[in-house]
Amino acid sequence: MSSDLLAPLDLTFWNIETAEHPMHLGALGVFEAEGPGAAQHAFELLATRAAGVAGLRMRIAGVLVPVGGAARVPAADFDPLDHVWMAGPVDDFHAAAGALMERPLDRARPPWEAHILPAADGASFAVLFKFHHALADGLRALTLAAGVMDPVDLPAARTPKDAPAPRRGLRLPFPGMREITLGDLDPRRYPDHVRTLAAGATQAVSIGASVARATWGVRTSPALTSKASGTRRTAGVVLDLDDVHRIRKTVGGTVNDVLIAVVAGAVRRWLDERGDGSEGVEPRALVPVSRRRPRTAHPQGNRLSGYLVRLPVAEHDPVERLRAVRASMDRHKDAGPTRGAGAVALLADHVPPLGLRLGGGLVGQNARLLFDLLVTSVPLPSLGLKLGGCPLTEVFPLAPLAQGQALAVAVSTYRGRVHYGLVADARAVPDLDVLARAVVDELDELLAACVS
Repeated sequence: MSSDLLAPLDLTFWNIETAEHPMHLGALGVFEAEGPGAAQHAFELLATRAAGVAGLRMRIAGVLVPVGGAARVPAADFDPLDHVWMAGPVDDFHAAAGALMERPLDRARPPWEAHILPAADGASFAVLFKFHHALADGLRALTLAAGVMDPVDLPAARTPKDAPAPRRGLRLPFPGMREITLGDLDPRRYPDHVRTLAAGATQAVSIGASVARATWGVRTSPALTSKASGTRRTAGVVLDLDDVHRIRKTVGGTVNDVLIAVVAGAVRRWLDERGDGSEGVEPRALVPVSRRRPRTAHPQGNRLSGYLVRLPVAEHDPVERLRAVRASMDRHKDAGPTRGAGAVALLADHVPPLGLRLGGGLVGQNARLLFDLLVTSVPLPSLGLKLGGCPLTEVFPLAPLAQGQALAVAVSTYRGRVHYGLVADARAVPDLDVLARAVVDELDELLAACVS
């Protein structure tokens, strides 16, 4: 029976979960129905195809070595019908998704679910995918979900004639631990190992100091903090990617800079409309950065760092907000994803599994001391996806909500449009629709300022 040990960050996500603080992410995909039985057909396809996706059969189990560790292991009693569910007709996909995102995943089974939501008018249906963060990050979740979509014809990958042959090595006796090569056993490399350990310790000290500095002079809003209630509300916003490119070409920066600036402006509008006020507010947004190697065929677990960006919510000029975001992102990119307070996730690499297990609750309770909201980008393929011949028309990524926080924002681009997925604590943010409208209004104002 094969397995792979949870990486430190994955183990952290597994350990910080509580009943009021589920650590799962998701995606709500909307499909155009090709007939009256489209939703039922989608249910049958998902249940059938899930059995053939190896990653969907993996559950999380404890291991003897290392102490306190855990691994992904195949579930011997895997039944797709424990994970794929058919709902009754719904009038509002996001209202249904919010209620479903509240429900914790069964930790004794492979931690994922897929819910088919037929629209009451029969013109469309949605599929809500939920994955525990210990099973998959955004990229891995995308890979797993793509495994149950209709096959897509892609150009076959070619291996260069001069590509090096794979190295042979000696395997450790514990499943999931990395392969040891003969070069690792060469005594002449011991100084290299010592230097690696020293560099890791230096990095940990540097990140720790940055985390301490990030708590100084914090100017956030009480609207972004919340006692964990376990309730969830979601909303989605669709924007034209061409509008984003027009803004980018005028002001400079990247598409992601524009999308983050839109979040800053939308939060400003939302705070002002609800009466909390945006004067002096500069919340810290954690912007995750993937550390995966390019062209990883089967990415496992979380390989994340991040940038901690002060959102210029108090700035009244939308163009200046964008310039401030761009300058902040440029500084973080110059420093790299292994430095700064946003790289705090890398500290998990320096903590033994037992420490991660025992300290998980403390980490979860103090996330809000480091950042005020999550703003993450999830990559999607540009090619059109289908399920049972029904085209995917919209897809809203749904980020996990950190304990003590009221709001998380995820964004994806798909076939010429930008999709914002908003997740909030339902009790703390009953007016999430106001924030959703503010995203649209902010892009409109920013675009008008750039083309005038």
